[in-house]
Amino acid sequence: MGRSSTPGEGTRPRVRHAGQLGWDDDLYTNGPAPGRDGRGTGADREGPGHGGRRRGTSHRHGKRGKRRILRWVAYVLALVILGGAGAGYLYYEHLNGNLKKADLTLGDKKMADHKANAAGQTPLNILLIGSDARDSKENQKLGGAKDTFGAPPLADVQMLLHLSADRSNMSVISMPRDTLLQIPKCTDPKTDHVYPATTGLAMTNETLGRGGPGCTVATWYELTGITIDHFMMIDFAGVVSMADAIGGVPVCVKGNVYSHTRDGKGSGLKLEEGTTKVKGKQALQWLRTRYGFEDGTDLGRTHAQHMYMNSMVRELRKGTKLTDPGKLMDLAEAATKALTVDKGLDTVKKLYDLAGELKKAPTKRITMTTMPNVYGTGVNKGRVFPMPVDADQLFQMVRDDVPLDGKASKRKAPTAKEPTSPVAEIPVSVRNGTRTDTEYPVKGRATAVQELLTGKGFTQAEVDTQHTEATARTGVLFPSVDMEGNAQAVAKALGIPLTAVKKSTDVSGITLTVGADWREDGDYSAPSAAEKTPESARALNGDDETACMDIQPGFGW
Repeated sequence: MGRSSTPGEGTRPRVRHAGQLGWDDDLYTNGPAPGRDGRGTGADREGPGHGGRRRGTSHRHGKRGKRRILRWVAYVLALVILGGAGAGYLYYEHLNGNLKKADLTLGDKKMADHKANAAGQTPLNILLIGSDARDSKENQKLGGAKDTFGAPPLADVQMLLHLSADRSNMSVISMPRDTLLQIPKCTDPKTDHVYPATTGLAMTNETLGRGGPGCTVATWYELTGITIDHFMMIDFAGVVSMADAIGGVPVCVKGNVYSHTRDGKGSGLKLEEGTTKVKGKQALQWLRTRYGFEDGTDLGRTHAQHMYMNSMVRELRKGTKLTDPGKLMDLAEAATKALTVDKGLDTVKKLYDLAGELKKAPTKRITMTTMPNVYGTGVNKGRVFPMPVDADQLFQMVRDDVPLDGKASKRKAPTAKEPTSPVAEIPVSVRNGTRTDTEYPVKGRATAVQELLTGKGFTQAEVDTQHTEATARTGVLFPSVDMEGNAQAVAKALGIPLTAVKKSTDVSGITLTVGADWREDGDYSAPSAAEKTPESARALNGDDETACMDIQPGFGW
């Protein structure tokens, strides 16, 4: 599947096939120069002057406090699957200037507000993006593939990190870069260029080249309905600097592996059977390896990334690595220069505060998953699609803040509110959102549901034929708090769970969207939020130290 040829998008120089290069690039022939280990030179350090700061003010801490802060800033940045961006150094304002900022979303659809639990807490969702950009000499050396220099970047790694409202657990969903889906309209904030919504299917990693990470966020929201609060994007250089700073991350392979083919493809990773601590360029190779792991596809690589991420978090939480102030300063420089964040995370202090929230979830309650998927056929061979039932179930569990590890949560049901008007006086707009990536919308579904509402006394329900955006799950949106009770009354009448009733400034009145989960006539049957994580999601627990990668036949040595 090549890049979209939608009219009006214009031509772009040096455009490459979305399924080529990127994280598959040949490090063996086009990798960094010999002897490069990815470490910073320290030339940009502040110098010994940091030790002469005065004590006694509320924002300055002792040596132990400094290390604790640094360690947890390192932790939050490390959660970017590429190996992490590194640690920030809270006391140096110039690091804030290093951070690159971008708009959270470039799509037209406004994300719905989170539904607070009984304690008033809301979940936190962060989209972690790995860019394959060759936009600097270091990234070019690490990324290889000279013919791609200057080309628009691809979002070859995409992970949604969900921290529960009660902060008791954390869930991660990876979307394979080969996923085919529809990309919404995105407007580049730098050039005001409008990228129309794709008329057909495109690979999800193309989103980054359509204005930046905000388009990747918009695409995730369109597909999953999960409200995203922040994004963090990292490049090749950030991976290397973080892996070096923490002194190595233990990874395991079930046999000797060498990721290299006769025609020069592969990451160049070469490991002996068993557990090895990888760092620097070798850590980047691990995260980029496809040829040599499992079935040689992006799915195997995603599983390896989950193993690395869990292992890295365990290393960071031991608190035994990041104790050298000099190394931390080197790491902070490299990390902040390599990291792009949304404007809500535009300072190191905000990243530190975010780290404080993330560290509340113990490793035993961290669950890594891959979006359930099915392989395409014919012209789409080698690509994947979201698995209709399992993927929707996983997305719903995250939307409803249900732990993916199957353990009990402190989450309580939404508070029921009384309607402020008789049902006959409640205007309701009904939309048909039954279209999916592989199926056309079901004709007449909005009308059928409107008639159901009318039969239940909602005589002011009308069909909205202007909005037919695909929606995975049926839900009810309302624009202001005073309408919540009325919106809940609509949901109750049709058997829609209250968790699907949300406040959104994207609508002007109570709006019911009939989703792809209600394509057939009859009463609505909401999937149980208590269902377990589908086996197809390949859940991996953060405490699992026995995880070990299977080796693809033909790549041993």
